[in-house]
Amino acid sequence: MSSVKVECVVKEHLKIGESPLWEEKENSLLFVDITGKKVYKWNTLTKEIHSISVDAPVSLVALRKSGDYIITQGTQFAALNWKTKSVSAIIQVDKEKPNNRFNDGKVDPAGRLFAGTMAEEIRPAVLEREQGSLYTLLPDHSIVKHFDKVDISNGLDWSLDHRTFFYIDSLSYSVDAFDYDLHTGTISNRRGMYKMEKEDAIPDGMCIDREGKLWVACYSGGRVIRLDPETGKRIQIVKLPVDTTTSCSFGGSDYSELYVTSACQGKDEPGLAGSIFKITGLGVKGIPPHSYVG
Repeated sequence: MSSVKVECVVKEHLKIGESPLWEEKENSLLFVDITGKKVYKWNTLTKEIHSISVDAPVSLVALRKSGDYIITQGTQFAALNWKTKSVSAIIQVDKEKPNNRFNDGKVDPAGRLFAGTMAEEIRPAVLEREQGSLYTLLPDHSIVKHFDKVDISNGLDWSLDHRTFFYIDSLSYSVDAFDYDLHTGTISNRRGMYKMEKEDAIPDGMCIDREGKLWVACYSGGRVIRLDPETGKRIQIVKLPVDTTTSCSFGGSDYSELYVTSACQGKDEPGLAGSIFKITGLGVKGIPPHSYVG
């Protein structure tokens, strides 16, 4: 068994670091600071870091097949042009809820972008309940709303055979599974897959590895956990030097590095909170992110 190593690779005080995303052609990790309203790109070879400021809380960044990126800012899906640093709106959701914002999201294997909303937090994990919904941005820029009454729409990914959609509504303390129809992008038959242990704390961002196991970043738990969706059991824990771990995704030249984002919002003495961490020696690889096709 190779030894697991955790290192701080980008020392920043991101208020809410989120949405780590590997971009192969740039050897770069993208991520956002939600309430800092910035999208970052860190080149892992040159160690250079660049950022673009936007006008609203920015909760996710996704690759786009045509080049550049899709982001969510406030309750809007938008296109981000890195060269010109310009953002152009695509479509807005939750118009009747001015206090809402998008949170986590991801592109499915067919190139649709899934993302969910939540009410703005009063302080970490304290907010008006059941204000969020889960949406898909289709390639033609139309929107599908899957369900509402979500507290904090969070981590999501698809099984390797694309038949199951995994999803976290953080304050349910559960990782849920749905049947997934890749052809239509529809989800059905929701069920609980894993109930968080007390010490895991709040389930946040999530990704899948090449063995079909899920990795979940646990906010307030200072860890990522590996889950087996077949058995619904926790099979590994990797502890981090900060308790505010928010999300995780695989990257590096062969996708053997697990990158973990964190937050420092609400902390008087942030220390390493808000930094980006890299976990190596896990002995497992991830899969490349999908690109939005619209």
